[in-house]
Amino acid sequence: MFTVVGLSLATLVEGGFITETLFGIPGVGRLAVESFFQRDYPVIMAMTLLVATAYIITNLLVDVGYTFLDPRIRLR
Repeated sequence: MFTVVGLSLATLVEGGFITETLFGIPGVGRLAVESFFQRDYPVIMAMTLLVATAYIITNLLVDVGYTFLDPRIRLR
């Protein structure tokens, strides 16, 4: 259950791209979609790095959180 919640939080970043574009809300998601259509490669790379970093940090926090929730797991 904890894993699903943690990975869902990382997916919220990606869902923001679609939501901001559909409703015309200015933000990082809309910037990413507009830069994709305008072929602005530095911004596309930065957005890819942002999403990947959010996903990796969330995965790390979920794994570390398991050590507090499950007494059978311990860090070495």
